[in-house]
Amino acid sequence: MSVTEKDVRYVANLARLSVSDDEVKFYADNLSRIVALVEQMNDAQTDNVEPLSHPQDAPLRLREDRVTEVDQRDDFQKVAPAASDGLYLVPKVIE
Repeated sequence: MSVTEKDVRYVANLARLSVSDDEVKFYADNLSRIVALVEQMNDAQTDNVEPLSHPQDAPLRLREDRVTEVDQRDDFQKVAPAASDGLYLVPKVIE
């Protein structure tokens, strides 16, 4: 299967992309090569190949849940334009 220029224009239209005539030919050629590579990989014999291990098979190492930084909220709010009761005050944006 090869990707035609018509296919590239169709997908570009669906994606709302502006593609020049030179780019259409370039993408059609490159996508055709990618599809050919995938078809070639599909023909590979994998009947007796054992699956590879998956990194998520190993249990996750959990770290200790502890505070690592000092609370600086009061210092940050001192330099804020407006703050009250531990909250930053901002202009209303939704009516």
